[in-house]
Amino acid sequence: MPMSAHFDIIVIGAGIAGASVAAHLAETRRVLILEMEDRPGFHTTGRSAATYEPNYGPPPMLAFTRASRDFVVNPPPGFADGPLLAPRASLFLEAEGQQAFTETLLKLGAGLEELTGRQAGNIYPVLREGYASRFFLDPNTGDIDVDLLHRGYLKLFKSRGGQLLTNATAETIERIGGKWRIATPQGVFESAILINAAGAWGDLVAKKAGVKPIGLQPKRRSVGVIPVDGIAGAADFPTATDVAETWYAKPQSGKMIVSSADATPVDPHDAYADDMAIAEGIERLMTATTIEVTRLDHSWGGLRTFAPDDSPVIGYDQHAEGFFWLVGQGGYGIQSAPALSRTAAAMVMKEKLPQDVMDAGLMLSDILPNRFQ
Repeated sequence: MPMSAHFDIIVIGAGIAGASVAAHLAETRRVLILEMEDRPGFHTTGRSAATYEPNYGPPPMLAFTRASRDFVVNPPPGFADGPLLAPRASLFLEAEGQQAFTETLLKLGAGLEELTGRQAGNIYPVLREGYASRFFLDPNTGDIDVDLLHRGYLKLFKSRGGQLLTNATAETIERIGGKWRIATPQGVFESAILINAAGAWGDLVAKKAGVKPIGLQPKRRSVGVIPVDGIAGAADFPTATDVAETWYAKPQSGKMIVSSADATPVDPHDAYADDMAIAEGIERLMTATTIEVTRLDHSWGGLRTFAPDDSPVIGYDQHAEGFFWLVGQGGYGIQSAPALSRTAAAMVMKEKLPQDVMDAGLMLSDILPNRFQ
């Protein structure tokens, strides 16, 4: 049976943002997701460091992340084949000259515990003596199974009648007769509402639609994977970082990932790891710890896309009827997805926003696209 060309809503982008909002909307509307790659989540979602950190990000993302905790701890029955969240504490270290970053952490943070140096060393026995002067533990963090979360939303989307097309780049986008008409290699499709969840390609999608770009900036993040053979208890170490976020390291799948937390502005592309950035991350890890890195197992690069003020852009464009922005999640898109997608779906449908998200501190003016327009 051929696919219909007519939908209520078309979502461009099948990463975590597009998949999650589409899953909510498909409950009551005919929804199509168009994905330019041959599989969903190729560029950003599938390359996340997969951490749930409720004290990480600008204020809107803090609200979304904190309101997402119940979902990742207790997902709906049948959503996933296993746990979405594995508890893992995070250890923040104040190195020399980083006092101002500590002040910001304490101002925005919640549930942090300050430790003595001895306590920090007990939790993170590889910590090099003298590296840090203050130590903070966040016991409410963990590792998110990104694949399970993403697949769960896609499964929910399809179970509600949603349709997904891959290898379906939006080649042209036109507004004709009150509808968005999108031509792809898979056919031409129409809808009253178009959701731009194209991540790093968000501004390019807007330009094709004749909509003024936001000023999105993709930034590359490079991650290296190192062996930790012979380091007792390494699998249970906390995620560790300095408060200025110049490096971070966390155990993963029997090894350890390490990054210099680089955020290099780039054009939208299939990101690759920057060898120099990874070398810097490893050097900083060895400065902060007694871990001696002798080889790199493998590495990868991913894109994190930011709006000019680093907060997400969610809402209808005030100059383009039916054009809905869902971009700029930066490095916080996975951990915030459950609450952010509920909020975005309510905004698409022009319904009341989720009360738990508002109670978590969301200010609508911080995310609307009209703040740039």
